[in-house]
Amino acid sequence: MGIIVSSVNVNGIRAATGKTGKGMLEWMAVTEADVICLQETRATDEQTRKALASVLDDGWYLTHAEPATKGRAGVGILSRREPRGVRIGFGSDEFDGLGRFVEAEFDELTVASVYVHTGEADTPAQDEKYRFLAGLGAHLKARTGDYVICGDWNIAHTERDIKNWKGNIGKSGFLPQERAWLDEILAAGYVDVVRGLHPDVPGPYSWWSYRGRAFDTDAGWRIDYHLACGDIAGRAKQAVVERAPEYALRWSDHAPVTVQYR
Repeated sequence: MGIIVSSVNVNGIRAATGKTGKGMLEWMAVTEADVICLQETRATDEQTRKALASVLDDGWYLTHAEPATKGRAGVGILSRREPRGVRIGFGSDEFDGLGRFVEAEFDELTVASVYVHTGEADTPAQDEKYRFLAGLGAHLKARTGDYVICGDWNIAHTERDIKNWKGNIGKSGFLPQERAWLDEILAAGYVDVVRGLHPDVPGPYSWWSYRGRAFDTDAGWRIDYHLACGDIAGRAKQAVVERAPEYALRWSDHAPVTVQYR
């Protein structure tokens, strides 16, 4: 059975759903996605459910891992079908309570939403990011069956994934150790399905800074990935970044990345 999975960092669920006429709720009214992975809800479970009340009333199910720190992180999964199983965290005493990883199990597929730390080179924040990646990597390598993990990875994998790669050498998000970690995950059997469907193009970028004219000039980063393993990895048939037609119509600094699987 085919399935459409979308992923988006909402940059605050209350802000994203509160933009009347051009916000997340208007996007959800027309999306064909069956599953939507959310990152940076920045809200408690109660606040998130209130912000999404209209779509939940329409029959969507919400799986949510609320952040431990007010206004930071928070991940969720919206689905048209109720998951038969849910997992928050990947077995880490340090990270499972921070609202950075959630899994939802459906009959034929498990989908995960992840929000990787931003980090900052040569600081404790970067060390924390590496510890998170190590734990996440161990979990991913142990997975079997059809599995798709989506999210904001805060890593541009190659020079094609960041417009100004020369200006970001040595900065978090484009560090050799971060990029090597993605190499390791792909070598373990995961497929970057968006890159697989768009093999030789810059981007397609999914994040643009609100500063300057980054959006207008498409000076973006591709940091929102779908990584898939199992049979479903070969069933990706179409991938699009749902970039707003103009700056004023953005409801997040990220755009939804949507993949249709056969």
